[in-house]
Amino acid sequence: MIKVGMLTSGGDCQALNAAMRGVAKTLFNLSKDTVIYGFIDGYKGLMRNEYKIMTQEDFSGILNIGGTILGTSRTPFKYIDVPLEDGTDKIESMISTYKSLELDCLVILGGNGSHKTALALKQKNLNIVTLPKTIDNDLAKTHVSFGYQSAMDIAANAIDCIHTTAASHSRVFIVEVMGHKTGWLTLNAGLASGADVILIPEIPYDINVIAEAINRRTENGKKFTIIAMAEGALSKEEAAMPKRELKELWKNDGYPSAAYRLGNAISLMTGQEVRVTVPGHVQRGGSPVPYDRVLATRLGVEAAKLIINKRYGYMVCVDNNEIEYVELEKVAGKTKMVDADGQLVRQARDLGICMGNEG
Repeated sequence: MIKVGMLTSGGDCQALNAAMRGVAKTLFNLSKDTVIYGFIDGYKGLMRNEYKIMTQEDFSGILNIGGTILGTSRTPFKYIDVPLEDGTDKIESMISTYKSLELDCLVILGGNGSHKTALALKQKNLNIVTLPKTIDNDLAKTHVSFGYQSAMDIAANAIDCIHTTAASHSRVFIVEVMGHKTGWLTLNAGLASGADVILIPEIPYDINVIAEAINRRTENGKKFTIIAMAEGALSKEEAAMPKRELKELWKNDGYPSAAYRLGNAISLMTGQEVRVTVPGHVQRGGSPVPYDRVLATRLGVEAAKLIINKRYGYMVCVDNNEIEYVELEKVAGKTKMVDADGQLVRQARDLGICMGNEG
């Protein structure tokens, strides 16, 4: 008998269900005597011993369903040493649940923070296998994470829709895209939708360069400008500030997000009307696109095969369009950033797109 625990951790995204289905169907198919314990709401369920025993029926009809049938929650790793309300150690409570159920392996679907906790559990001698889940596409050692393509399609569509209203009203529009501290989502969505300016965290921007780009478009007869801006994008001045000082500045300046802050500066410098659109959590929602369904399924299959072959301590990943696996130590705590001088950025510049620091 193989006894497997499974949980989804961190922010939700498309194709979580598809990935769990890939794991489960493969286990049920290749190992007839399989029991799967689905932990409710991520690591919280593991800590509180809250789970449901899942049957093959639970994984039927969920391939194209967004969200997660198990629920999820954030358990920030920076607070992992803070005890639970009853004083119980978080890691020890997870270990206790794992051992009480006599699990052979715990499958974790999560992003950066979730992988830090996964590594901590591995270091406590638990058998762990993980799958790369994040719309940010910032997990190290994998070319792509499931959920990213679906979110990018939504972000690109949002920018596409803004084009018509921006042209009609001769405005500057800023579309604030998710992505946390990296620019993968914004850069690719911006390229896909023909944005005129793309701002990402890896390239601190100069407001003067952006204003010049907008004015130049106006002089060339262009009635509008579309700016795709990552939620984590910073000005050169902001990037040079200590984090604590920067957080205090943002706390007191009255702007709800980076895009509104930039919009006000552009309006003052160019005299143009500026509007901000924030798709927000829409980018996480809806059905996964077919690409993500296939990717998540493939990752799930290989995760199941690792379990069957008793190969633990790995994240399944994508390398040169093949599904491989990599040690958790090479993933946890590491962030895959956009190369500010890489081919994708160079190609954007060659197209005439302003990246915020030209000149």
